Amino acid sequence: MTGDDELIRLANSVLWPGFLGTSVSPWLADALEHGLAGVVYFGQNLHGDTAALSAEIHRLSPTALIGIDEEGGSVTRLETETGSTLPGAAQLGAVDDLEATRATGYEIARRVDAIGADLVIAPVADVNTDPRNPVIGVRAFGSDTELVSRHVQAAVRGIQDAGLAACAKHYPGHGDTHLDSHHDLPRLTLTSDEIAAVHLPPFHAAIAAGVHSIMTAHICAPSWGEAPATLNPKVLGGLRAAGFDGVIITDALDMAAIRETVGLGGGAVQALTAGADLLCIGNPTNPGAAMLPNQDEDDYRSVRDAVVEALRDGSLPRERVEEAAARVRRLSAAVRSRRTPDAVSLDAATIADRAVTVHGDLPALRDEPTTVIDVRRASTLAVDSAASHVAVALAAGGEIVRLDAATAAEADIVRAAERARQGQAVLLADRVDDDSPQRAVLDGIRSAQPDIITVNVGLPATTPHPGALIEVRAASLLAAQAARRALLGA
Repeated sequence: MTGDDELIRLANSVLWPGFLGTSVSPWLADALEHGLAGVVYFGQNLHGDTAALSAEIHRLSPTALIGIDEEGGSVTRLETETGSTLPGAAQLGAVDDLEATRATGYEIARRVDAIGADLVIAPVADVNTDPRNPVIGVRAFGSDTELVSRHVQAAVRGIQDAGLAACAKHYPGHGDTHLDSHHDLPRLTLTSDEIAAVHLPPFHAAIAAGVHSIMTAHICAPSWGEAPATLNPKVLGGLRAAGFDGVIITDALDMAAIRETVGLGGGAVQALTAGADLLCIGNPTNPGAAMLPNQDEDDYRSVRDAVVEALRDGSLPRERVEEAAARVRRLSAAVRSRRTPDAVSLDAATIADRAVTVHGDLPALRDEPTTVIDVRRASTLAVDSAASHVAVALAAGGEIVRLDAATAAEADIVRAAERARQGQAVLLADRVDDDSPQRAVLDGIRSAQPDIITVNVGLPATTPHPGALIEVRAASLLAAQAARRALLGA
């Protein structure tokens, strides 16, 4: 083996790329055969026989770790075509039944195991203390530290009881931000003591539950320095000081907070230097129309070559990468080494119904096609799964009218109100507080149609809401079905 081959194999051992398509391309096969740590599945990979794809990946590299974002609720990859049929974190937090949370984690892992994947990139351990948060919101169990901590622990146990690895995210806590790190670098403007008291305990609870991995956040906590947490040795060192010896996984390096600051390659080297063990490169479809035909291979090579060069010139100590690779190997060996009997009972529909809150007088609608006036924010890159299917399920064959609340003119609101008067209709929102553009649109339509019902799939309202309001706490098929039952008076 030449020196370069050895460095490539060492670099590969800590890389976790996404890829295009539903088969193993030549570049990916070569990387797997040369020590690639594994891959991350995204929606574009799951349209064929995913179990066969996983088997081929594991044939090429038996130790490869296949990860997938499968949180239940608003974030699903397995049910991208329909929306999730499992409860999300905010629904589970509202019900506050730890056995329900453990059973949901177990069922998520069972489904992930069925497609041959190894690691569930969940649960979300963020404490969502900022109701404006555009990227966490209902993905968190709640805004109370103790509640989030106990449900994170239950979810970790459920996932790992099924024999897979869990990954608590996004350390040191993405819940007190109002920017999305896919597009910006959020700042956590709290003191280190405030972060320690409010946002770190759920991660410590995950560690106590034996979580195999923890994912970092691309957020800046000025009290710990200006570098994003993913690249900050002081922040990542806090995990080791807390007794965590599992795998520290970076959030996707192709997110703007990294790509547009230090770049993919620079971010990779800095993250490893800071103490990360496994580099999630990201989803190659994220550039959208700007995506290159070989975006997956291009991103992978950018990261791999930067790590190889840093190893070659000594700016990245070889011992640091070998330490990271050893942790990744231990994680791979631990997957499926322990599994409890498949005897976990989960009644997802009952959990979703228990999580529903109704405000105001709720006239029961008829069981017929319903016009849905959808004023929600555009989906984020994190929640790219199936948000549109919520409106489809609520409409039950009726028309869907999309209205961008941030840009809607008075004439748009008048037309939407007129459409609502023509038959049975409901409003669909995900932020209904006074300071939201959605609230202004909702109030405008409600002034013309006072008895129209609003279905809120986002965080519960923190300010009084006029008129009838159903809060379901997830943008999922399961939550939409629960909302439909409430609308029909069931």
